[in-house]
This record gives sequence, structure tokens and C-alpha cells, in this order.
Amino acid sequence: MNEKENQKKLPAVYKRKYVRKKTEKQENSAPEQPKREKRESRKTPVKIIPLGGLNEIGKNMTVFECSNDMFILDCGLAFPDADMPGVDIVIPDFTYVERNKDKLRGIVLTHGHEDHIGGLVYFLKKINVPVYGTKLTLGLVDGKLKEHGLSGKVQLNVVQPRKNIRMGCMAVELIKVNHSIPDSVGMAIHTPAGIIVHTGDFKVDFSPIDGDIIDLAKFGELGNRGVLALMADSTNAERPGYTQSERKVGESFENLFRKAEGKRIIIATFSSNIHRVQQIINCAEKYGRKVAIFGRSMVNVISTAIELGYLKVPDGIIIDIELMNRYENERIVLITTGSQGEPMSALTRMAMNDHKKVNITPQDFIIISAKPIPGNEKYVTRVVNELMKSGAEVVYEAMYEVHVSGHACQEELKLMMALTKPKFFIPVHGEYKHLQKHASLAIDVGIPQENIIIAEIGNVIETDGVRMSVVSQVPAGRTLVDGLGVGDVGAIVLRDRKHLAQDGIIIIVVGIEKATNEVVAGPDIISRGFVYVRESEELMVDSRNLLINTLNQCSVNEFKEWNTLKGKMRDALSDYIYQKTKRSPMILPIIMET
Repeated sequence: MNEKENQKKLPAVYKRKYVRKKTEKQENSAPEQPKREKRESRKTPVKIIPLGGLNEIGKNMTVFECSNDMFILDCGLAFPDADMPGVDIVIPDFTYVERNKDKLRGIVLTHGHEDHIGGLVYFLKKINVPVYGTKLTLGLVDGKLKEHGLSGKVQLNVVQPRKNIRMGCMAVELIKVNHSIPDSVGMAIHTPAGIIVHTGDFKVDFSPIDGDIIDLAKFGELGNRGVLALMADSTNAERPGYTQSERKVGESFENLFRKAEGKRIIIATFSSNIHRVQQIINCAEKYGRKVAIFGRSMVNVISTAIELGYLKVPDGIIIDIELMNRYENERIVLITTGSQGEPMSALTRMAMNDHKKVNITPQDFIIISAKPIPGNEKYVTRVVNELMKSGAEVVYEAMYEVHVSGHACQEELKLMMALTKPKFFIPVHGEYKHLQKHASLAIDVGIPQENIIIAEIGNVIETDGVRMSVVSQVPAGRTLVDGLGVGDVGAIVLRDRKHLAQDGIIIIVVGIEKATNEVVAGPDIISRGFVYVRESEELMVDSRNLLINTLNQCSVNEFKEWNTLKGKMRDALSDYIYQKTKRSPMILPIIMET
């Protein structure tokens, strides 16, 4: 029976009540729709622009922009790949920020690792803006500023966790996290569109060396208030379970120090892992050993940590490397760089018998307290092999628990999502496989797939509090640093370097008299990195004869156009060399006017 038929059967008085009740219900429900629209109303858009750290390990840098305000989160470096010969470091492309420098309010740093602060000095040389971070992080930055002649010229602002930094229409609140370096923080970025949480590099360690555990309560508080988006560290997203506490390494050191009785101990680790250095010093004190420090970065970081009170060193424990020979081997611990097999590091030079102060002998007990960064495995293996050939006993990660990660594993990543309860999720800090795995974890904890963004560097991710999507692209990529040159090594220079490295170079030198257009000297052939000339005299002679014939066949007009002449010599010799050797060396003709 429909509604109209019902009303016909009712007395008039009931009809009025029925209609009145229905009207009251409609009136009561009427305001609900506008409320929902208000809750879902769009707010001032905020842009998140990663300029590094996605689909790669290193050079982390992210821009946050709202209206006429912008700030940068971290400014790191990456180490060059094998296809970048001669390159020292790689930093982000700063083009977009330089174009919008009038909006820039400052730079906020999460912690003091090179992949987060290593590019900062190169940026500050272009744009000098205030820098914010915790005490140790800025202490390490100050050391870099001194090296580059910027000390005292940059405003460094020490900020404590749970304190806010005003960035125009945005505010950044620091949150204490655990990592493999003290004073690490995550961020709560308060924007007109909502709260964006960035974890920085983190793990959950309930028994950290400094006793200062991650501020899970703050992450939970933010989750209860409502988090618009979570940007979380993806480095260990493929590893199940939980990351072990740094104290586990201390227990391993205790056992290894006992095992190394009567031998000199050499420990290679990351220079920035101050908690690990603290545990080494504690063990050295317990077993009556002195500590010597090798490697420029190790010396700089330890000096800064001692000065700022982050490293507790008993008097007389650390000795100058010049005094090391005054002590017996069993009373010495060397802390050095080179845990990644870097060619110029102290440990690698020791392994190759190229170190001025340390010779490896069977009386050495060597601990490599680090996990090889992806791509460095072969370098580390080479160093281990060379150390063992010298008779030393070598301990590395696969044998004992001499290293734990500073990054969260799957269960900790899930915990972070559960605490913050974000509407949107952006995995950061890792290669594509790490980001993809982290995204799948987010789906497992209930974040809709359509609310997850796996971004690339240069993407402009925009959110108005209701939606979030990639809306455009800005200039992004890598800038190569070679010596004092920043950005002057580009794709063409790299191509030439790889060409030289693979096949070598042949230089053709010809002297031509400009007035008569006659060859008066040469052609002479100089070879470098191609063949050993003394063993390939026939090839060189035939090549020279080929060039003479090529020049004899050139017309007067071609002699006037030197570029044409160079091209003919290059093409003729290139074809001949490839026919004889199946190699393609770089050929560089030089014409000298006489």
C-alpha cells in the first residue's frame, strides 16, 4: 500500500500529524547535507614535489608549497654509479627552487646522514636561506659549511622535537624518531589542506643506546586529530618482522673482543653511526684498549659528536694515530671508514697495502660492521678477499650480528600506518621495488589503493584536503659534481668518458701550410688506451698510410674547410680500425697551421 492510500484511510487529525512529523523530520535532516559538504569542502591546495629520493637510494629532497610559501625537506647527495666515471658525488637538480626562490622560507633537516644533508652546501651557495634541524644535525652541517667557506654566513636554527617552525602559511613540527644516528626526527607538516606526516628515516627501537625512544605517542595523537597524508620510509619494506635494536651489535662486539684477545682489532663502520662508535669505545674501555681513528669523515663526525656531548669518551681512551705504534697490538682498536669498499677509503688502502700507517698482518682481527649498500657488494667482497690474503681474520655481517639496520621493517611500517591513520599514503625513500612493496603493505592495513601514490622525482602532487593526485611535472634529475665543478659534467661529457674508458683514444696530428694548403708535417698518430703501440707497429703504419692517401684525395676546397678535412680523416680511420680490431676508439684529429 503506498503512502497516498495510507493517508486516505486515516482521520484528518492523524493526517495532519503524519504530515507534520514528516515535515519535522525533513527539517531536521535538511542541515545534514551542508555539514557533509562543509567537511568535504576543498581547502587551499598544497603541493608536494619530490626532487630526489624516489626510485633511487640517496639525494633526498622534497619541496612543500602552498600559496606563496615554500620550504624544503632535506637536501642530500648520492654516490655515483659505475656509469659515471670521474664523478665525485650526485646532487638534486635545483632548477625549480631557483625559479621560485622568492617563495622559499627555509630548509628543514630530518637527520645528519649524507643522503639528507650532503647536497646542502651546494644549494646554499646558490640560495642562502635559514636552515632548521636538531643540534647534532646542524653541528654536522656547520662542519660542511666551514669546509666550503660558508661558516657564519648561513642562519642555523636548532629546534627541539615537538617544537614548531613557521613556514608562511605552513608549520613544521619535529617528532623524535630512532635511526642509526642520534637526533633524528620525523615531521608533522600543518597545512591549510590538512596534516601531512613525513617519518624521515626511522625504526622503532625500545632500547636505544641514548635511551630516547621514538615518540609513538605523538604519531598516535596526530592520527586521532586526522592525518591527510603519510609519507614513510620504504628502505626495508621488503623485510618482514621488526628491525633489531642497536644494542644487539653491542652484544656481538663483547663476544668478538673476547675472541680477538692478543690481536689488534680494526672495525670499519659508517662514520655517522655514533651509537655504534659509542659501543666500540665502551668495549675498548672494558678490555683495556686504546682507540685510534682513521678516515677524514670519521674524524670529523666523532669530533663533532664529542664536542656536542653525543659521544661519551673516557679520558685517555682515544689516542693520536701517530702514537699508535707505542702500544702493543692487543691494546689497540682502530675505528675506520671503508665499510662499503670505497676505493679511496682507509680500509681499502689497508687491504691493498697502500696505507702509510697500517700494514695488515695475521695479528689483525677485522670487523666490517655494515651491510653493503646495493651495488657495493663486489667492492666489499674484493676488500674482504685482500684482507684475508694478508692473513687477517675478517668478520662481516653474514657471519655475526655486527650490523643492524636503521630502517623500519614491515611490522614497524604497519604500526606507523595504524597510528597515523592517513587518508592518503605516499611511500618515499627507496627504489621502485621498495615503494611498490610499501604500497602493498598500506593496502593490507586498509588504505584504499586509489589513495596511494607511487611518485617519481619531479612529480607535482597536489591535494586540497579532499583529493590528491599528480597534476604536473617540474624539472628534476641529477647534477654531477666533479672536483670544484658543479653541473659542468653532463650527458655528453659522461658519454665521452665512457667511450674513452671502453676503447681508448687515437689522436691524429697534421701540420698544414695555410698559404699553399699543403701538408708539411704528419699525419702522426698518438694512441692512448687503445693498443700498445710497440706491439702494433704494423697497424699504426697502415693507419698512417691510409690517412696520407685520404689527404691526397682531398680537393683544394676541402683543405680550406678544416672541419670537413677532420671528418674525412676521422671516418676513414674509424672504418679501418673497426675492420681490423672490432673496436671503436675515440678519434680526435688535430690540424696545426704553419
